Amino acid sequence: MAQSRPQPDWGDRFSDGTPDFLRLSDPADQAAFRRWFTLIAEYQTARPRAEVPAEIADCASLLRYAYREALKRHDGSWFETTGMEVAAPPGEIRAWSYPHTPMGAELFRVRPGAFDSADVNDGAFAQFADAKTLVGRNAYFVSRDARAALPGDLLFYRQFGQSSPWHSMIVVRAGAAAQVVYDTGPDHGQPGELRRVALGELLDHPEPQWRPLPGNPNFLGVYRWNILRGTP
Repeated sequence: MAQSRPQPDWGDRFSDGTPDFLRLSDPADQAAFRRWFTLIAEYQTARPRAEVPAEIADCASLLRYAYREALKRHDGSWFETTGMEVAAPPGEIRAWSYPHTPMGAELFRVRPGAFDSADVNDGAFAQFADAKTLVGRNAYFVSRDARAALPGDLLFYRQFGQSSPWHSMIVVRAGAAAQVVYDTGPDHGQPGELRRVALGELLDHPEPQWRPLPGNPNFLGVYRWNILRGTP
């Protein structure tokens, strides 16, 4: 007799809007997600702009792309589709893969409130989310000390007076050689730039509003994806 498939855990133990069946509780899965997420984001900064996926046009689209692709199965078809080359691919996430969950392709929480099973079909999740929604509904605050960031965490800013005030960066390396990657977004009709910079350069940025320091009111802090919540 065929065994029935386990039912999803419809709980939300942190009341952050993310269902517990999406959380990665296995340390190996957490490590695989962080590594894939950072590898995918960092790889885009090394490509000629013409080879970067067309959907990546600002900081939020870089987050969406790297997050979604990190959660897929990375088989030969995936490498052919993405055009990526990875010398030593990380292990695969075993808990689940995108889009094979009750949410289907609707990956990002876009509405406030704790998760309820009705959210599967009521528009609480979507394929698109802007930077503010990605961080505010799909990640949680860790610290205002950038040194607390781990690879795969996000630095989040609000630049007052700009037409697009919310900005995010991906931490791809931590420790003494910490680095971040980000997309500057379009500027006066011109495409933005994908950049990889040392955290130390940001700390000494010539424009103080971009320095990830606790005393900078434009720097909102280090954030971590909800699917990693409750884990180191």
